[in-house]
Amino acid sequence: MAEIKRERCLACGGKLGDQPLIKFDGMPASAQDIPDADEVKKDRGISLNLHQCPNCGLVQFDCSPVSYYRDVIRSGGFTTTMVELRRRQYRHFIDFCGLEGKKILEAGCGRGEFLSVLAEFPVQAFGIEHRADLVSIAQEQGLRVWQMFPETEDTVLASPDFGAAPPYDAFLSFNFLEHQPNPGTMLRCIRNNLSEGGVGLVTVPSLEYILQYNGYYELIRDHLAYYSFGTLRQLLEHNGFEVLEEEMVNRDTLSVIVRKTAIRKAGAVSFDKLDISGLAASRRDISRDVDGLLGRLAEQGRTLAVWGASHQGFTLAATTSLGGKARYIMDSAPFKQNRFAPASHLPIVAPDHFYEEPVDAVLIAAPGYTDEIAGIIRQKYSSKDHPTEIWTLRSSRLENITEA
Repeated sequence: MAEIKRERCLACGGKLGDQPLIKFDGMPASAQDIPDADEVKKDRGISLNLHQCPNCGLVQFDCSPVSYYRDVIRSGGFTTTMVELRRRQYRHFIDFCGLEGKKILEAGCGRGEFLSVLAEFPVQAFGIEHRADLVSIAQEQGLRVWQMFPETEDTVLASPDFGAAPPYDAFLSFNFLEHQPNPGTMLRCIRNNLSEGGVGLVTVPSLEYILQYNGYYELIRDHLAYYSFGTLRQLLEHNGFEVLEEEMVNRDTLSVIVRKTAIRKAGAVSFDKLDISGLAASRRDISRDVDGLLGRLAEQGRTLAVWGASHQGFTLAATTSLGGKARYIMDSAPFKQNRFAPASHLPIVAPDHFYEEPVDAVLIAAPGYTDEIAGIIRQKYSSKDHPTEIWTLRSSRLENITEA
């Protein structure tokens, strides 16, 4: 069981209440603590309670954060899809806010996947990252990155080694805020390190996307909070930022441009109580679809693998029959390979493992990268002699996308 530590909302501090919206059993304990051959023997699924704050409306788990919530670990940072998205966002952000030649700080930059793209533009790019080995990798690429985390409001985000010191003209935060047990503290720290009128580009996974497609498989303990445009705007405004622009990107991500302003005291908020009946129905429907697909393949003497050692893939494998019947999970991230999916314990392998142990169908569980991965499968892992079925989760049901 995940240790229950929090009775109050991580955004507004209001009491969450005793009854969750829904309880999920058998869930992965994390998306990044991926067990190896020895650790998998002790790995177990956990139960997670999803709440909606009755004061501000923010949807959140009531569990303690994962141990590595300060670290930014990305497996898809160098994909064509993500690199092109960041280029487009940077170009617009720099033009929209007049940032040529200005100082931009990425808060939580990992190994510098996105910072290296920013370096293509005429700005001064800096980054902070909590995890030491990722900092070293970024520095080896020549990036101006140092080890730091916005732990308190008065933390000074500076590095004499790189000539980096506040005030910064702009900041970046990519899919980092949803991991934070104290998001307000992080935002106020960043605000205190910005110039007057400083701006920012913030992204988080979209609650709207999860509800639109009833994607229960998007839920994972790593993500403590599930923001909508409304609840994200509230959090930002109450911590000293006004929202200048909102956009949905990559189908599943909220992206906002903000500007430093006066901190607005939190007041009464009106919101609709969340209807999560679709999430429960989706779990049943997807489980039924998976059973049907695996049953048909078994009758034909054929096999299936999953592509995507992501939080979506881990949740899907743990909560359906994939965990017991799929052959393996394919993933291009070397640090995930030769390990096992949490809770389901499916082996994680490199994509080219397909040549050693071919399967007849692949289920893509990596929303946002589906088209890119499907193209790779058609090119490398399917042929006239061995045609490979390609399935994915584009909505709350499985979809066959074998034909381009």
